[in-house]
Amino acid sequence: MEAFLASLSTVAIAEMGDRTQLLLLMLAARHRRPWPILAGMLCGTILSAALAAFIGERLGHVLDARVVNLVVGVSLVAMAAWELKPERMHAEAGGAARGGVFWSTLVTFFVAELGDKTQIATAVLAAAYANFTAVVAGSTVGMVLACAPVVFIGKLLAARLPLRLIRIVASLLFLALGVLFLVRAAQGGG
Repeated sequence: MEAFLASLSTVAIAEMGDRTQLLLLMLAARHRRPWPILAGMLCGTILSAALAAFIGERLGHVLDARVVNLVVGVSLVAMAAWELKPERMHAEAGGAARGGVFWSTLVTFFVAELGDKTQIATAVLAAAYANFTAVVAGSTVGMVLACAPVVFIGKLLAARLPLRLIRIVASLLFLALGVLFLVRAAQGGG
């Protein structure tokens, strides 16, 4: 349960103001079809989280518990700093691909998630907890909780959220989690 809750909260917090959230906002504003966008985001999230958890879990099996906790702690502290930097969309999402809004969202969302802080968080959490299913499920639920409102409320939500304050609070939460894992590493493991 701890792996699920840690993954859910970490990903939900990390996603606030993230480029993939901005991508969904843009897709929702352009296509005005929330259900296929949400379904594409959900499938893209599952694929991204599964890939990250697979890689993270494999690394976790070959590394000592102290090293895993140290890597997770340092990664979360780095994410605390990263969270303070506002993200911007680098490329505008084009119109729906041949397959429609669902496939366009799935592919675009999956590609945008590659190397993203939520994917990195999922990988390090999978390494720390060695519970693939719980980490993927937690990451997926966290992503849906953070992104579904953007899809349904769209521009209204984005205009009213205090993103700077959210980034600061998220940064502090990442810092606290990072310190927790660093303390675990200093104590010798799990």
